[in-house]
Amino acid sequence: MPSRSLPRQIVAFAVVGVVNTATYYGLYLLFLRWLPYLAAHTLAFTLSMTGSFFLNARFTYRTRPTWRKFLLFPLTNATNFVITTAGVYVIVDVLHAGHRFAPLLASAAAIPVTFVVSRWVMLPAAEPTAPATPGDSGGIRGAADADAADAA
Repeated sequence: MPSRSLPRQIVAFAVVGVVNTATYYGLYLLFLRWLPYLAAHTLAFTLSMTGSFFLNARFTYRTRPTWRKFLLFPLTNATNFVITTAGVYVIVDVLHAGHRFAPLLASAAAIPVTFVVSRWVMLPAAEPTAPATPGDSGGIRGAADADAADAA
């Protein structure tokens, strides 16, 4: 499958982002029952980031997920995590605005940065298009094979 054009990638990234945000927020509210808000935020963020990797690989960038990309993908969210965590802290502890909607408000500023870094990780210069190979199920298989293909 060829990779999508930039406008289509942006739209797909936005749709995946909505799904990811809903997943994150549902998990955040669930974990908030048992954990302090920063711990709930961290755990929900980590779990939803894993789902985001697979959704973006499949629907946004149409690229095969590899161990290399999976291990680099957290870099795409490092800035997002710092911005949202700082934002949640400021909204809750500095502005005293409450913890229920703080993550939604804090995440807005990180979205453009996350897209740029995500695209860089998922579509490195060596992979302008991602043709499907016969028998490829799209899953993470053979880290050495996938990394060798990425390096080619």
